[in-house]
Amino acid sequence: MAAALTVPVVYGLTGLFRPAPADDADPDRDSTTGLPLAEALEEALDDRLAMSLTRGRATACFLVALDDLPELADRHGQAAVEQVLSRTSQRLRDAVREGDIVCRTDQDGFGVGLATVTHLDLEIAIQLAARLQATVEEPIAVGSGSIYVSCSIGFCLGARAPEATGRGLIHAASLALDEARRNAPSAIRAFSREMSRRVPARAVGQEDVMAALEGGQILPFFQPQVSTDTGRVTGFEALARWCHPERGVIPPDAFLEALRARGQMERLGEVILTRALEALAGWDRAGLTVPSVAVNFSSEELSDPKLVDKVRWQLDRFDLAPERLCIEVLETVIAASPDDSVVRSVNGLAKLGCRVDLDDFGTGHASISSLRRFAVHRLKIDRSFVTKVDRDPDQQRLVAAILSLAEQMGLDSLAEGVETRGEHAMLAQLGCGHIQGYCIARPMPVEQTGDWLRAHAGSLADAPAIGRKLG
Repeated sequence: MAAALTVPVVYGLTGLFRPAPADDADPDRDSTTGLPLAEALEEALDDRLAMSLTRGRATACFLVALDDLPELADRHGQAAVEQVLSRTSQRLRDAVREGDIVCRTDQDGFGVGLATVTHLDLEIAIQLAARLQATVEEPIAVGSGSIYVSCSIGFCLGARAPEATGRGLIHAASLALDEARRNAPSAIRAFSREMSRRVPARAVGQEDVMAALEGGQILPFFQPQVSTDTGRVTGFEALARWCHPERGVIPPDAFLEALRARGQMERLGEVILTRALEALAGWDRAGLTVPSVAVNFSSEELSDPKLVDKVRWQLDRFDLAPERLCIEVLETVIAASPDDSVVRSVNGLAKLGCRVDLDDFGTGHASISSLRRFAVHRLKIDRSFVTKVDRDPDQQRLVAAILSLAEQMGLDSLAEGVETRGEHAMLAQLGCGHIQGYCIARPMPVEQTGDWLRAHAGSLADAPAIGRKLG
């Protein structure tokens, strides 16, 4: 059982609340976790806000959302997801005090309402959010292995809510959670008045996305990839982002399905490829060393029989050698692709001289014969295997097995989603050739890359070497 969150003595209890065991017949409780639903959180916060106004006490609402839950379902199955949700709910119940309430708010989220206290400021709330996050992100045993999850948290103090009602407090916390999700994984954000003035998060309409694509609002952000031996930049990955004039930067999971539904994935690919090659040529002109740029290619693009000719024309247009373009292909595309046109496109690009990365390796069940069928240059190890690799022997063995396969097949390797120095060091020692992730840098607009590259180059002389142990 996880240790309960410790809080200052001023956090006196105002009542008792413990979620009862799951009752599938109870419409007021979630069938997976046994937790009460969002309505209970709203009612509890109504009572606590009223008490805050009459007795000068304080409360807060925290919303906790698991990052990448759909991807977790794809990798491990729905049964594993239900175990993760059940275990997460239990951890949250164990982490809070008797007077606090924990609810299931939506498919991937939980709400925590604090019992009223005599003192609660922003610093204390941030500490509580960090403790909740640390509790949720401990490994979860599923079957014979462990699953690592991350979570984003948005919260609002009762005194800062624009409206002194349970619904208003939850809405304010949800705006903070939206901001945290834009900076996921493992982000924490507090509500601010500025968030109220932004256009509220909503379902993205297909017409809005189409207008954004043609209006130049959907652009690549660039995340650096570095060598574990030298620390030098070996490339950037171009990642699609929607730079909304009012809502800020919108991640791709909010608009890709809308583009796919309109049959515009090829058009998106053209935009990102053009902008990525334009950036690469710009770095050359500025005297900055960026060996390559990686671009994700969807199954729709790879099914185009004219793709190789289109890429060749773009490379000629910017006077770039083909080997400076890295084609990223999802392992799920390769594993599920009986289409010979996809094979011809991938191998045609490789024959042209482009490098081919197999993205999210370990999640799509591609066979060794598939690796030989496609001209893969590098395996890109999925973030689910990288998380906590410095602390979990099982993770280390999985990554070591992938790296051994890559070495035996003469393939290079890159680990994505590297968030800590410990993960960086362990991956280097295991022999992974390249890494990318938040411990190096977050994805950034092209305008910021020049300053980042110069600062990174300047830091290498003072940095200790992190490399594979020999002998």
